[in-house]
Amino acid sequence: MKLSVVIPAYNEEESISETLLSLYGTLDKYGIDHEIWVTNDNSKDNTAGVLKELQKQIPTLVFETNAGPNGFGYAVRYGLERFSGDCVAVFMADMSDDPEDLVKYYQTMIRENVDCVFGSRWIKGGKVIDYPPHKKVINRIANFIVRMIMRIDYNDTTNAFKLYKRETMEGIKPFLSPHFNLTIELPLKSIVRGYTYAIVPNSWTNRKYGESKLKIKEMGSRYFFILMYCWVEKHFSMGDYMKKK
Repeated sequence: MKLSVVIPAYNEEESISETLLSLYGTLDKYGIDHEIWVTNDNSKDNTAGVLKELQKQIPTLVFETNAGPNGFGYAVRYGLERFSGDCVAVFMADMSDDPEDLVKYYQTMIRENVDCVFGSRWIKGGKVIDYPPHKKVINRIANFIVRMIMRIDYNDTTNAFKLYKRETMEGIKPFLSPHFNLTIELPLKSIVRGYTYAIVPNSWTNRKYGESKLKIKEMGSRYFFILMYCWVEKHFSMGDYMKKK
């Protein structure tokens, strides 16, 4: 089963080399057939130049520049419309996600034959390193709200780092979110539409370089919109979008 890894990158020239070399080295070590798909989201720094050089070292690296519209959600969606694998993971460019966790996701998907694999940093075996305290408080409140409204047990919906089969990704289209709210749209639609999933512990490490692109003040209403959309679909769509048996 070929794995595609979609990575949105905006002004990540300092982080992208270490991220991609580590990712490629890990996937190659385990003999996993894969492609690394990077969306250069019209970066203003030398991200594109760094990616061109990395292609000389990483034979599985594919990248394109998204001329616009730009933004985290658009950049991820750009890759999700173009990847070639049988399954696809969303992975961050800033070294916050661990490639070993991705291998664990991939092996779990094959072993348990599930449609999605979700990580959780907040269950036994999960961990966070250098997580900003105020963001942790907001994260736990936001995930609690999602759990209560959607009546699910999963406690880390807001983390983008997840793995989906191609059929799952096709089944949860069309995508609505142009921003970071895509991180909850993908898993919530998958759950609401009846796709199976496994939850495994994963780790998260705060970025070493640059600054986070997530602006919490700008995102509250957008997250809430997607949450309400998924709630309405769950209760009023009469099963029209459910996974075909």
